[in-house]
Amino acid sequence: MNKNWWKESVMYQIYPRSFKDSNADGIGDIQGIISKLDYLQDLGVDLIWLGPIYDSPNDDNGYDISDYYNIHPEFGTMAEFDELLAGLHARGIKLIMDLVVNHTSDEHEWFEKSSASIDNDYRDYYFWRDGVNGGPPNNWTSFFGGSAWQLDEKSGQYYLHLFTKKQPDLNWENPKVRQDIKNVLKFWLDKGIDGFRMDVIPLISKRLPFQDAEARNFSELVEKYYSNGPKVHQYINEMYEDVLQHYDIMTVGEGPGISTSTALNYISPDRRELNMIFQLEHMFLGFGEKGKFDQQPYELVDLLNILINWDEAISEKGWNNIFLDNHDFARLVSRWGNDREYRYECATLFATLLLTFRGTPCIYQGSEIGMTNVKFDSIEEYNDVETLNFYQEFVVDGDMDEATFMKAVYKEGRDNVRTPFQWNDSDSAGFTDGKPWLKLNPNYDQINLEADQAHSKSIFAFYKNLISFRKGNEDLIYGDLKVLQKEDNLFIYERRGEQDSYLVILNMKSANAKYKLPHSKIELVQSNCDGFPNPIEVLHLRPWEALVFKIIE
Repeated sequence: MNKNWWKESVMYQIYPRSFKDSNADGIGDIQGIISKLDYLQDLGVDLIWLGPIYDSPNDDNGYDISDYYNIHPEFGTMAEFDELLAGLHARGIKLIMDLVVNHTSDEHEWFEKSSASIDNDYRDYYFWRDGVNGGPPNNWTSFFGGSAWQLDEKSGQYYLHLFTKKQPDLNWENPKVRQDIKNVLKFWLDKGIDGFRMDVIPLISKRLPFQDAEARNFSELVEKYYSNGPKVHQYINEMYEDVLQHYDIMTVGEGPGISTSTALNYISPDRRELNMIFQLEHMFLGFGEKGKFDQQPYELVDLLNILINWDEAISEKGWNNIFLDNHDFARLVSRWGNDREYRYECATLFATLLLTFRGTPCIYQGSEIGMTNVKFDSIEEYNDVETLNFYQEFVVDGDMDEATFMKAVYKEGRDNVRTPFQWNDSDSAGFTDGKPWLKLNPNYDQINLEADQAHSKSIFAFYKNLISFRKGNEDLIYGDLKVLQKEDNLFIYERRGEQDSYLVILNMKSANAKYKLPHSKIELVQSNCDGFPNPIEVLHLRPWEALVFKIIE
């Protein structure tokens, strides 16, 4: 297997609005991140994925970009960004930026020119279509609810927006659009960044003409109509050939609609496209026909099956990215585990899974201290446009009762992971000296970095130790993966390398379990529980216990 720095790195995602505020305006900013660079170095991460900090009206918290070449003033200045980049590099930490090029803000200069008239030079930078029978051009729906088409009263035509109406989709059929995007790539790469996380990249090629969709649920709609369009590989390869290949960088594409059968088309090295994708199949578990707020039951083994299937589909020719939460999905300890009785055990077990499974792990800010989902008292306290749009559609305009909807919000809403980072138990959790842009999780007085580091069982220390253990351990990084068991929520697998091999045992339930060891000589190297008797033939596993053994024989 080819070895690369990005395969050996541990990623850490920063949601800049919620990480650290430096000027008391309640919004996290670049100087706030700079003030915590030593913290990131101490944790041991190698690579930062920085959420959007470009100019934006913030209809979707920065994923609606109005200027790709400028920093939003609430985050800071370009000079401060340069200081951040230099500070990271001085500590041996790389930086990738969010590349959001399926759509722009409707306040971007391109769209303002495009919407000025029906016959201007920028009209075909976006998708404009006449309506049908007094309504939208087709029946496509937005990721955030409602029609994917917005009527422009001035021209009488509709424009396409797969996300909010303030996020019109770019027309990649237009070579001028593609050239402008490549200019953006080159601008940031020439500043010295180390790559891109590409937002919803399989959506950039549209299936034309825009025919009505016949799909049973939204996931099928995404896979069959929005994603993997006929020219998507042409467009990504063009970016690679013209720009990306000339830099020593990493690219990871967010992959809605990408399946195990299509993944290698994006990331196989001979395709000359992307290095990795964030596959989203496991993140869509429990989503019903209408999406995340239409909750359906699932089992934890479904998560394990998806992780295994993706490893099997990709491992021979490609490379996976392993993550269990991010800015779009719920907190991992709350979604997959038991964040009440066994928060420490769950947080450290999932850390073990992230850092010992095959692939590049990505840690979302706050996971390293076991931050949890939040339950705000009312819908008015929520900020996320997705949550608010679907509340309007399902509750106000629909027939779903509010309690049912809010139960889904408590479980899957995006504000669960966007509450400010809990640094300590002081006012505003040490995040700001002002009023936070989003209400804090009330449990910050108990769950915070300072308290965690003072505890005898520190989630932060566990992450730090395991990251250090992974670093430079090529057999744990590149070794083969062999699954031994996934039944009864016992997930057991081996990582077999050229020199060393490891046995990972995860009891993923709030009950005791037994497991007979398959090896006679092993050495315990990582554990999230105390008092393990070694050696022993039959393990008596405690709830959410995680063990890593080095196989001696």
